[in-house]
Amino acid sequence: MQAAVYSPALNEARGSFAAAHISPRLLSYSLAVLGAWFAISQFVYAQQPAQTAQETVDKTASTVTAPPASAKTDALQGDDRYRIGPGDVLDIRIFNRPNLSRDAVRVEGNGMIRMPLIDTEIQAACQTEGGLAREIATRYMKYYRNPQVDVFIKEYHSKQVAVIGAVNDQSRFELQRRVRLLELLTYAKGPSPRAGQTINIVHSPPALPCREPVVASEDVATAFSSYKLSDTLEGNPKANPYVEPGDIVTLPEADQVYVVGNVFTPLTIPLKEPISLSRAIAMAGGIKQDSKKDKVRIVRQEPGSATKKEMVVDLSAIEKKRAEDIALLPNDIIDVPTSAGKSLLRSLLGTIAPSVSQLPVRVIP
Repeated sequence: MQAAVYSPALNEARGSFAAAHISPRLLSYSLAVLGAWFAISQFVYAQQPAQTAQETVDKTASTVTAPPASAKTDALQGDDRYRIGPGDVLDIRIFNRPNLSRDAVRVEGNGMIRMPLIDTEIQAACQTEGGLAREIATRYMKYYRNPQVDVFIKEYHSKQVAVIGAVNDQSRFELQRRVRLLELLTYAKGPSPRAGQTINIVHSPPALPCREPVVASEDVATAFSSYKLSDTLEGNPKANPYVEPGDIVTLPEADQVYVVGNVFTPLTIPLKEPISLSRAIAMAGGIKQDSKKDKVRIVRQEPGSATKKEMVVDLSAIEKKRAEDIALLPNDIIDVPTSAGKSLLRSLLGTIAPSVSQLPVRVIP
């Protein structure tokens, strides 16, 4: 008779085998669950690489097609940077090369400059300081390794604009950057009280244009621009363009009307907006006593003609809403007449009263 041998592993195996024979349904159910779990895990695993690959493509595409924000900012600011022009004076510094550096290099009329060791001329016009520095460094790489070049604009002479007309400070301005029309008006201390309703720009093309014209139409259309002054002062983008080198900004004086005669303050009124007869007289301080309110005259010159016509207006009827308040036109003259009889009486009193006051006074007992 054989002796029994004790082994835990063998006993565990026998127990598992016995359990399998004892509960076949439980074993088949467990195998089914394991199979389902395996199928689900394979499906998830198969989908995961595809999503990761798609995300990688999307990220790569965004990196290639979408430039960084700083690059976009530089591109937008590039148009506003100052472009060198003929007449400008430059300082050109080359690190550790004092024999090549130059303190005052004037840009020639053709936009070119010359530098030591470089056989051909270098185009400076229409370039920025940084762009010209890179160009010079590229030329010197033939002789030196990685030359460091700095360019500074010492004097600005190529980009001038003028502001004339009805402004508080007529002047010429040298542009060191691009400036819009409204900002230029502030440097001219704004429109004067005589300014009209429009602002005009006469464009004078520079000798070496660095930018294409905004509107490629007839020369007459591009040589003159006109805007409504109120829109420009409000900062309306359509009436606030960039001024270009050579531009002449002019503010014409407003058309005027004149109030004379028997008013407190005879004056000239600029027609910045429609003005009626009664308003013009009110701006002149109103009429004095002894005025013929029913005989106010308007002397009007027809546009394009030397002939003048007179209109007699009853101001009293206008004040009582019995007559229409007439709108004034450029160069109208409003004359408020004086009543002859009343003015004569007042003049007599004015001359007699002082002489009477100088007579001695006697007491009658």
